[in-house]
Amino acid sequence: MSDPTLLAAFALSQRAANPEPVSWVQSAPGATTPTSSDSVSNPVSFAVNLPERSVDPNEFASPLRPQSGAQLFSQRWAALRSGRLYTRLPANSFQALWQRAWQQPTYQQWRQLLAAEARAVAAGQGNNRLSILLGDSLSLWFPCDRLPSHHLWLNQGISGDTTRSILQRLGDFAQTRPHTIYLMAGVNDLKMGFTDTEILNNLHQILVRLQQQHPQTQIVMQSILPTRTPQISNHRIQHLNQALWTMSQRYGVTYLDVYTPMADPDGFLQTSLTTDGLHLNPKGYQTWEWALRGVDGLLAQTSVQ
Repeated sequence: MSDPTLLAAFALSQRAANPEPVSWVQSAPGATTPTSSDSVSNPVSFAVNLPERSVDPNEFASPLRPQSGAQLFSQRWAALRSGRLYTRLPANSFQALWQRAWQQPTYQQWRQLLAAEARAVAAGQGNNRLSILLGDSLSLWFPCDRLPSHHLWLNQGISGDTTRSILQRLGDFAQTRPHTIYLMAGVNDLKMGFTDTEILNNLHQILVRLQQQHPQTQIVMQSILPTRTPQISNHRIQHLNQALWTMSQRYGVTYLDVYTPMADPDGFLQTSLTTDGLHLNPKGYQTWEWALRGVDGLLAQTSVQ
């Protein structure tokens, strides 16, 4: 897009209890208006085989990008107060404001920020196509500059979030008009000892609620990623992913397999893709990016047919 900042009318104050954005946004080139044909009647399953591609290992270690939750939180508030959408800005935007941030925000503060961003986007979306990332820290830290740039993105990921907590905050962005919602959740549930039945029941309820709130939206159920964490069984993850594929078939949503391209022959997260056995490094996010771009392009084609 020619304007990477995408000026939006977000007249918000950091201390405002209920910030209200102005009601316009500059339209993105090639934006489309959602129609009743945007929904998908049949699920699509993607098993992605990705080629090797070089990645700068220092790309996300650069001081020009937030490195902590405190810094990212500060950057996003700064963008919102300035009338801009952080997912449309360069990675180093507002560096003078966030580079010394140190106090980690609480879960409730993250939730308030995400809700404020959703209200702003809902008021200023216009005819722009909107996609939402919904999940935990894996979604939260998805690099904005790796998202497809031909439409708007709203990141609704919170670090440490579980399927139960995600279910409880779906109303925070209910007023938005997304074309697509990309859901990935469950790994924190496994860390915390939730049963497979609890995880699947929560995800079932999430799908039902999303389809009720956004009946014209295309929902993409993304697989749970493999890990190298001893307390998380990759056999359980494989079992859950099979159940998620079946659930996707049942509810007519798209299933995106990101597990397969990230797993090694033994089913563990490839060491070249992770920082700590659970979270992703630049190459890991690049792998996810390729999968996401593939399904995003296909769904865009489906919606205009």
